[in-house]
This record gives sequence, C-alpha cells and structure tokens, in this order.
Amino acid sequence: MQLAMYHASAGAVWADALLVSELQGSDKPDAGQVHKAIAAAVRAYGGGGCARRVAQEFGDHPETAVARMRRARAVAGEAFAPPGPGQDNARRQPGQPVAGPRAWRLART
Repeated sequence: MQLAMYHASAGAVWADALLVSELQGSDKPDAGQVHKAIAAAVRAYGGGGCARRVAQEFGDHPETAVARMRRARAVAGEAFAPPGPGQDNARRQPGQPVAGPRAWRLART
C-alpha cells in the first residue's frame, strides 16, 4: 500500500488559520484585519499547526465547530477574492466589512 500525500488548498489553509487566530466572529473584520490575523496564525503555528489546532477545536467543541468553519471559510474567501464583475476591478477598501449578511447568517446556524 502506498501513502497518499494531502496538499491543502490555499483557501483551506486560510480558513484554518483564521479559525485558530485571535480574531473573533463578533469583530466584523475588514479585509486587512483578516489578512493580518491569518498571517499571524500561520507565523505562530505553521500551516500544519493550524490544521492540528482546528482538529483539536473540533474535538473540544463539536457543537460549534461546523458553524465556525463555515464562517472562517466565508470570511477568508471574501478577504482574498478577486474583484467580481461590476466592481470596476477595484480592491476592497480598508475598513469595509469582509463578509456580508449571508456569511454571518451561516455562522449562527
């Protein structure tokens, strides 16, 4: 039997790092805050260390883990998303909230 290597996508690493970062869901972070929180978590724990801490969180708090990961994926995805049609290729302005109401609604389910 051969061992299979798993390579996490950048989005998965960003979500893991955001979930274990110091940033709280109630903070309503802007893109800059999300970038800084992810960078700090990756510097502190490494990509694999973030994944291990996520696994620990899932074990310690299984009742909230899925909602927290949904929120982390949504917020990280929006913070690193390229501008879409109708945005005139403008990047998100500093101070503008990252996740819209839909992403925050997912965190409460």
